[in-house]
Amino acid sequence: MTQGRSIRLFLVDGAPNGLLTAEIMNWTGHVLTGPRSKLPEILERPECARTGIYFLVGPDPENSMRPLVYIGESDDVAARLKQHNREGTKGGKDFWEKVCLVTSKDQNLTKAHVKYLESQLMAQAKLAGRCGLVNNTAHEYGVLPEADQSDMAFFAEQIRTVLPVLGFDFLKAPTESGAAKQTPASPDSPVFEMRIPKYSIKAQAREIDGEFVVLEGSLARESWVSEHKGYSDLFQQLVQDEVLVADGNGKRRFTKDHGFSSPSAAAAVVSGRNANGRTSWYVEGTKKSYSDWQDEIISQQSDDIKHGGE
Repeated sequence: MTQGRSIRLFLVDGAPNGLLTAEIMNWTGHVLTGPRSKLPEILERPECARTGIYFLVGPDPENSMRPLVYIGESDDVAARLKQHNREGTKGGKDFWEKVCLVTSKDQNLTKAHVKYLESQLMAQAKLAGRCGLVNNTAHEYGVLPEADQSDMAFFAEQIRTVLPVLGFDFLKAPTESGAAKQTPASPDSPVFEMRIPKYSIKAQAREIDGEFVVLEGSLARESWVSEHKGYSDLFQQLVQDEVLVADGNGKRRFTKDHGFSSPSAAAAVVSGRNANGRTSWYVEGTKKSYSDWQDEIISQQSDDIKHGGE
């Protein structure tokens, strides 16, 4: 079982949409995030005068399914943020609405450290495929002693842990192809299947790390067929990313495991139209729906609590 982690969040100005800091126990890193409208206050923070990594995040007008992200580093983050805030000038960026800054509480991060981190995090963002990366080039920076590389690998791991808590999931690693068949997030998670006999479609899925993961080799409709938009943008995005490819038989095939936010999102993509995933997916080899399976687990947990208190 994965060990729990403790993350300390602090609302700097007491507002949920204002400045927020985050720290993890036994990690020297310090995270500061806030909206662009709070940039004057952010620039006054002592963290901005340190060496660090920062992320600029905003919507992509051409793709509503993913954000645009710029990953940068500096030994004077305040100066860089001021530069990025000047639209129409060299270094200016106009897409971003939020900024996230990661520094070290012990101030031991050097320019070499953050350049290495920047290259590693850019590579991870590209691999995850959850955002449009604004950076023009992916720098490969390996000029760092082996021990320092190990320290920065740990530092990057903590960044990947804390960012989703703050609403940034663009570094979240994709499920490795085939891994979902052997490694469910919960030992109670079975393989689910969904069939559309009329079109000879069969898909399989598992719940992993809070996502509903459709397994590699699963089949789906060739195109989005509903007049209701629903998850059509997601369907088209998966086609564009070649997660869904034509199989030559009037269907599409998943080229790798892919995580969805819910069983219904997965069911919609498989069927090419909006669908209730709670009743569309069944425990493999049974007539038990996802909803029935989940209700059974909840009932069992309630019985265990009841009997445990007697």
